[in-house]
Amino acid sequence: MITAYVYKNKQLVTTELKVGDNVPESTLWLDLLKPDDNERDWLSSFSAEEVPDEEDIKEIEASARFYQNQDGLHINSLFPQRVSSDVRAVNVSFNLRKDFLLTIREEDVGLIRLLRNYLRLGRLDITTPQGLLLELFNLKVDYLSDLIEDVYSVLENVGEQVFNDDELDDVFKLITLQEDSNGKIRLSLLDTQRSLRYMQRYYRESLSDENLKSIREMLSDIESLMPHSQFIFDKLQFLLDAAMGFSGLQQNKIIKIFSVSAVVFLPPTLIASSYGMNFHIMPELDWRFGYPMAVALMLASAAGTYFFFKRKGWL
Repeated sequence: MITAYVYKNKQLVTTELKVGDNVPESTLWLDLLKPDDNERDWLSSFSAEEVPDEEDIKEIEASARFYQNQDGLHINSLFPQRVSSDVRAVNVSFNLRKDFLLTIREEDVGLIRLLRNYLRLGRLDITTPQGLLLELFNLKVDYLSDLIEDVYSVLENVGEQVFNDDELDDVFKLITLQEDSNGKIRLSLLDTQRSLRYMQRYYRESLSDENLKSIREMLSDIESLMPHSQFIFDKLQFLLDAAMGFSGLQQNKIIKIFSVSAVVFLPPTLIASSYGMNFHIMPELDWRFGYPMAVALMLASAAGTYFFFKRKGWL
């Protein structure tokens, strides 16, 4: 799907394009969502260089994610979005050209929808492609901050759940999920930091003083969020160790019960096995009180072993 956002009379006009259409004049933003081969060929018709495909967008090398060519500045950046209780990271390709911003993505991104709504409602005063790109990155940094706060709020109650036998399985699942989410948040922070530093270093001449100031502020915000992300990793590791330790302690208690039970019943078993031997001469076999005596011995030996362990504090 091809969508053109045209800035006219201080208003943003959305236009759906088809293959073969011309890009409208005063287009501020051209967005391609899940482009097929025909749409890529159409984009190649007015591009000097090769249009990046899905595999190119997913490359992690710096030379593949941040570069300049005849079509302008290219940045491939990770954008986080929450899906139910999970956090996903979606790669978006940005091509900052002279007249408009080109975005190529294989999935819908919540932050792009949010930016689109802001523009439609007139909440943002953006008239340049550079300002549009930086505003999207600014929304991204704010959203990453919100995601970190969400992880904080989730972990507040985990400490109490760690010491509850009935909730241990849920705790392990929750810790694993939050660790994965925090990892994607940190990866998005690092990716955004690399993108902004590249723009600051190699695209300085094309940016206004206001845009450079905005980049510096976002880099400062990212630097302040990094320690929070690291703290979450440390807290998650502590909670995981605590949960594992408590789980091992509970298992040891169960094993201890079985071990003590085996020792308690060892003397009665010895007595019973003694009278189960098939020797011809065993005086107690003909004794009238032989059976009650054997039962009494077994009970007494079991009780004596139990109270011995109890007195030692092993139970």
